[in-house]
Amino acid sequence: MRLSKLQKYINNEMTNDQIPMSNGILAINSSYNLAERTAVFGENVIAFVNKSPKTLANKVLLRQLIRSATSIGANYVEADCAATKKDFKYKISLCKKEAKETAYWLRMIAKANIGKDQDCKILQQEAQELLLIFSKILITCAKKENNK
Repeated sequence: MRLSKLQKYINNEMTNDQIPMSNGILAINSSYNLAERTAVFGENVIAFVNKSPKTLANKVLLRQLIRSATSIGANYVEADCAATKKDFKYKISLCKKEAKETAYWLRMIAKANIGKDQDCKILQQEAQELLLIFSKILITCAKKENNK
């Protein structure tokens, strides 16, 4: 199961070249393949949502989680094909915003579902790592602009 592989990766039981991919294969240098990493994250969130109880509160929370989590990868794919630097930075800023929102929804879901907090923490950790990656990309872009 991908979630358990992700958990092993987060717990430093797997190296960067063993991060799970959406096709179930472990890819070399996948830690540098951000498009694949965001896709796997979206897939893991979808699997998590499909296994979650469909209570009244969960229906709202899970819908929001799916939207924000899958939006991270979609915006990154758009950023990767951006026509201008300005468009690239904008799309990356959306990735950052969606990663932060995803962590928030996971926090709410953990509170609403006693016993799901460990799964939520694993996904929250990945959302936080993605947030940090996108923050670093934006900082690097700003530094390059200042050095012109």
